[in-house]
Amino acid sequence: MKVVIVFNHPYEGSYCNAILNSVTGGLQQANHDIDIINLDKEGFNPVMTSQDLKAFRDKQPVDPKVIEYKNRLEKADHVVFIFPIWWELMPALMKGFIDKVIFPGVAYDYVDGSNTKMKPLLTNIKGVTVITTMNTPSILYRIIFGNAIQKAVIRGTFWKLGYKNRKWISFTMVKQASDEKRKMWLTKIEKTFNKEELFK
Repeated sequence: MKVVIVFNHPYEGSYCNAILNSVTGGLQQANHDIDIINLDKEGFNPVMTSQDLKAFRDKQPVDPKVIEYKNRLEKADHVVFIFPIWWELMPALMKGFIDKVIFPGVAYDYVDGSNTKMKPLLTNIKGVTVITTMNTPSILYRIIFGNAIQKAVIRGTFWKLGYKNRKWISFTMVKQASDEKRKMWLTKIEKTFNKEELFK
């Protein structure tokens, strides 16, 4: 299976980077093929320009990185997103990836001339997994902030595109967690990505 990982965290000593290592370790043990899109290292511009908006209308991307990412996603069976939650949402690079790559003519089109009902174009992708870290307690994130990632990404983006296999793995209160607990989480995530059940 080919797994594309879309990663966003600028600090190499971050817990997100440790998660990335555990995910890739589990996938390698299961002999999956891995392609890592590291947004912080690949010179991706997250800003939607006037040219990009014209491209949105025309359904023809013009950003060379978007075209590159389209080609890489066309080879994927499963996509994993890894990023921190800052101020209840994803960082700018990840938001820009969703804005510019989950794009008409790239990731989806509209059904029968409709401007509302979508159909995925990347039909090779069978599932999406989102992994996030944050320092907010999970109960506050759900009750006070309304599970923003669940609503915006899991449902707001990938449910609308029709992907049925959608998973969100959320690590909360990371800064407050003990080293022992963090290591336990990393071991668990490695085992998770060494199992076929994740991709069903």
